[in-house]
Amino acid sequence: MPRVQNLFRARKKHLPMEELSEVRAVGDTGFEGCTHGRPGSKRQVLVVDRETLDSMDLRPGIIRENITTDGMNVNRLQIGQQLLIGEARLVVSAVCTPCGQMEAIRPGLQKELWGRRGMLCRVLEGGWIRRGDSIEKLS
Repeated sequence: MPRVQNLFRARKKHLPMEELSEVRAVGDTGFEGCTHGRPGSKRQVLVVDRETLDSMDLRPGIIRENITTDGMNVNRLQIGQQLLIGEARLVVSAVCTPCGQMEAIRPGLQKELWGRRGMLCRVLEGGWIRRGDSIEKLS
């Protein structure tokens, strides 16, 4: 069963991500206290899988994801797929396109991450998400 390996939020833009053991997802907003959470946005929560990070020799949180999964190929999720993560229900809303900030991590990383930077989600129903929580695909 896929699980939450890591949780992160950005207190302020362009500052390092803050690692958390638990976070409250707020309906139609994102993670509580995260600068990227905005009502109505389809870019509320970024989900990336550990396996992709490992294959590229990247540590969790470095590409600014909110949730690092273990045991799920996030890049193969379909737009519209709903996920139950802990107490929260999310819906996959868009492919995350790597931006120029990735070049500051490693030259060429923006191109390396094309099609592999994970999926953006909206929070349909809020609730607590904790490290180690299961991730279930809903039909």
